[in-house]
Amino acid sequence: MNTFIVRESMKGKSNSIKILISGIILTIFYTFYPFPVYAMEKDGTMILDKGWFIQSSIMVSVDESLVCFPNKYTPDKWYPATVPSTVMGTLVNDKVYKDVFIGDNLKRIPTEQFQKPWWYRTEFNISAKDRGKTIKLDFDGIIYRADIWLNGTLIAKSDSVKGVYRQFEFNISKIVKAGKNFLAVKVFPPQPGDPSTGFVDWNPASPDKSLGIWREVKIKICGSVSINNPFVRSKIDLNTLKSAELSVSAELTNNTGNIVSGVITGEIDQIKFSKKVELAPNENKLVIFSPEEFPQLKIHNPHLWWTYNLGRPELYDLKLEFSSNKKISDKSETKFGIREVSDYINEHGHRGYKLNGKKILALGGGWVDDIFFNEDHNNLKHQIEYVKQMGLNTIRLEGIWGETSRLFDLCDENGILIMAGWSCQWEWTDNLGKEADEFGGIKSPEDIKLISESWKDQVKWLRNHPSIFVWLYGSDLLPRPELENKYLAILKEDDPDRPFIASAHEHVSAITGKTAVKMRGPYDYVPPVYWWTDTALGGAFGFNTELGPGGEVPPFESVEKMIPKEHLWPIDSVWNYHCGKNVFGSLVNYNNALFNRLGKPDNVEEYCTKAQLINYENTRAMFEASIANKYRATGVIHWMLNAAWPKLWWQLYDYYLMPGGAFFGTKKACEPVHILYDYNSYKVLAVNNSVYSIKKLTAKIRIFNLDLFEKYSGSYSVDNLTPDSTHEIMQIPEIKDLSKTYFIDLKLYDRERIVSSNFYCLPAKQDELDTAKATWYITPVKEYADMTDLNKLKKINLSAHSIFKVAGEKVEVEEEVINNTKELAFQVVLSATEGKDGPSILPVFWDDNYFSILPGEKRTIKGYFYKNILAGKKPVVQISGWNIK
Repeated sequence: MNTFIVRESMKGKSNSIKILISGIILTIFYTFYPFPVYAMEKDGTMILDKGWFIQSSIMVSVDESLVCFPNKYTPDKWYPATVPSTVMGTLVNDKVYKDVFIGDNLKRIPTEQFQKPWWYRTEFNISAKDRGKTIKLDFDGIIYRADIWLNGTLIAKSDSVKGVYRQFEFNISKIVKAGKNFLAVKVFPPQPGDPSTGFVDWNPASPDKSLGIWREVKIKICGSVSINNPFVRSKIDLNTLKSAELSVSAELTNNTGNIVSGVITGEIDQIKFSKKVELAPNENKLVIFSPEEFPQLKIHNPHLWWTYNLGRPELYDLKLEFSSNKKISDKSETKFGIREVSDYINEHGHRGYKLNGKKILALGGGWVDDIFFNEDHNNLKHQIEYVKQMGLNTIRLEGIWGETSRLFDLCDENGILIMAGWSCQWEWTDNLGKEADEFGGIKSPEDIKLISESWKDQVKWLRNHPSIFVWLYGSDLLPRPELENKYLAILKEDDPDRPFIASAHEHVSAITGKTAVKMRGPYDYVPPVYWWTDTALGGAFGFNTELGPGGEVPPFESVEKMIPKEHLWPIDSVWNYHCGKNVFGSLVNYNNALFNRLGKPDNVEEYCTKAQLINYENTRAMFEASIANKYRATGVIHWMLNAAWPKLWWQLYDYYLMPGGAFFGTKKACEPVHILYDYNSYKVLAVNNSVYSIKKLTAKIRIFNLDLFEKYSGSYSVDNLTPDSTHEIMQIPEIKDLSKTYFIDLKLYDRERIVSSNFYCLPAKQDELDTAKATWYITPVKEYADMTDLNKLKKINLSAHSIFKVAGEKVEVEEEVINNTKELAFQVVLSATEGKDGPSILPVFWDDNYFSILPGEKRTIKGYFYKNILAGKKPVVQISGWNIK
């Protein structure tokens, strides 16, 4: 039995001994908890991230103004927290609720406790020397409304502090005091109809509806004038890429009632510029440094920002400083990249994108944050590593995610493109909680004002990130024309150079015309041949903003973490709870395909093994078809990239960072130089996704029956594989007497070195699609391909040798695997584990996995993981697979 603890701490006075003990422990903890010490950043900012406590307002009976004062109110049974955090995230971290990801435990958490406001409380110190300066309190994001109290004074009320994406700044200079200051925030939950954040149909909603302070809280200390919203625009000579012009701007705010004169000075990589400024009392002024006025902002031989597969993602630092009367009033530091993004419409009417004048094929997945918004910087770092490891260059944010800017910083640093914009959460009645129409649920003047102000806040916050290449201010639907006009006015004023789209769906806006992208599905299982043959829906043409093969069951090790032992087999409703919602609430279509194509498994381990083959071949085909058809296909975003919680649907790697068949099928398809098989034309193609010309390659193609009798063999020259090109090598001829299931082995050589290898398991008769019954989310299969003969492959042992080497913070692995048998080693899986019987080391970064080895062949696979994960244990490489003993 799995344990699930629900501490009934929200039901008023309870006689529970457990609650009494926990309350005493928390009171003692609070009494002796050290006063938080916050580091001061270079720009005079303190991030108030630790030393917080939370409690339900039901449990706080004193006057609200007294919550700030420790001598007038002693917190009782408050829960220690960090910020950013949600209430539910804090309660899980404090182990009030355990095992919430196992089975359907999450839905058993009582939600009544989250229907009332919750208090957040912390303390911070202001030194005596700073007391006379301008001191501001910033909130980057609250879900959903808040009353804010400081030292017993109500500085803002919930009628104005509302909106998940609004950012708020308060001048608290007259309220703070030298020494300890006490901040209390009463956070009100979102109500039906509030345009809050959400997880749509991807996974269950958090029981608290993400109630809390979900983004950073900061104290800003400066002089009479503060610097806000610095921004750098770049214009590149796209013919030569040898010069660029920069425009620098910033907002200066006079925080006093007096006229202030001073100088704002900027510096970019040894380039300096300055301007005298006079500010009227309480004035906010935009100051611009143009390249026409400041020729030094015309940069020769700039270091451009590229995606990692096209070059280096170079970044610059902008340093700004305002001085008055020879005293520094404020400083600001901002990273930016010199790059230029544009869009175009191809000859088929589809939108595509260019980076620094070069066409790019966007290959990516849909990002989602942790279900409780428990952002972990190491976890983010590893996920972006995974994106690069798979060969993807793009992530799409449906909803502007990120509890901090760290996700965007990592994509800047690693050369990953971001599509950023709103979620469809507000566009559908069931998700929003009030009636929506053809333009969604943002209807009233109040809502339009709130969302347009939210858009402005987000654009200003994120616009310096070179990774963001397009804004999507609509998702499934177009925004209401009145709202779209407001969006456009904001972009014109605050970010006029970056491309935008009115919707991620294919619509025609009365204001901006065709979106020229598509969202035609599928979202549920389709066979590999679909991606090559479909010409009407989700096939390899246009810009697919979201699509995927639906269910993507992870390896067994992850499944047994989320499904209780008594529910592991056969598949039941507990499994369904870890699927999506609505029509995506079960694995019925996925399982029909798996059972018919590969045979009904006898146990859960066999099921998960077969699932990895289904996942591998489907993601490989999806990405290969788009890559081979670029730039008729201009972008493909797999729905989804990652997981908000442990799930069985829509993921290229799972919540535990386990890379399974979907991960390595994607990685195989997206390798820089790649040999592949076209399921539709029966052609073998070579693709060069790199920026280098490759000459004198040799392709070797072999076809085998199930018993490995060779039915075809041929060698072909690939004389000149130019950058960003697809080369047809040959068309496989009709071959008689092929077995019901057969294999194609493709290898591309540079002399003796294998540049690319690809192994296909194929049916003699392909899946037959029922296109007449296609819907927005699935094209059904009329007749499934039969590859059940794979179950006849003999079980074999492989020889292997492991070498581990510590290299800095990493442990590098080299695994030599040899097939000394006369049988095929099919879908071989390498797992690095903590000792012989320990769990998998995650994350892990293999060059290849889920590969096959013909008799007499050997493979050397390299990889790495981080040594701090081991905790002193000895790593071991385990080998498993379809038919590996």
